[in-house]
Amino acid sequence: MPGHFEPLRGGGAAVALDDVEISIIRSLAVQLLELIGPGPGEDASDDPLAELFAEGPSEPPADPVLRRLFPDAYTDPEQAPDSPRDAEERMAHSAEFRRFTENDLRAGKRENALAVVRTLDALTLGGDGGAILKLTAEESRQWLGSLNDLRLAIGSRLDITDEDDTDDLYRLPDEDPRKPMVMAYLWLGGLQETLVNTLMR
Repeated sequence: MPGHFEPLRGGGAAVALDDVEISIIRSLAVQLLELIGPGPGEDASDDPLAELFAEGPSEPPADPVLRRLFPDAYTDPEQAPDSPRDAEERMAHSAEFRRFTENDLRAGKRENALAVVRTLDALTLGGDGGAILKLTAEESRQWLGSLNDLRLAIGSRLDITDEDDTDDLYRLPDEDPRKPMVMAYLWLGGLQETLVNTLMR
């Protein structure tokens, strides 16, 4: 079980983590929460109707990480628009889609990251400084979503646009300042892969 998820009887998954791994994942999840920001109404209004009908932004985020987490709809960077009019229509559709969906997307990503923090905070470390993290089926899905978001965020900081472009990352020298981020990216990828395999069983 060390380093990879295994299925639990009745659904869910389990993984052995040491105190350093727990600290890294928790820190990354908290940073993700700070990046995503509070939800509508969390810091302004207690009116549930106002939150229900709150509209999101229509412009893409300025931060490249947030643009990766909340990409434009109706746009394909590999397919050029047929005409300026086509480009304008795509932008208008993307803005409308973002306005009505981004708040919900942010809320979902926020809940996933919070689930990671809560499940890690609930662990009791053993004498060896490690613990077995046991997740329900729902928590496993939340972890899977958050691991994906964390890898997208780190991949954006590392300018990784294609999973096939990661070969050079393995050969980075230890003194390269990107090395810790690269190690986290690859490690989270291993966790994500084993969790996917576990949930597909």
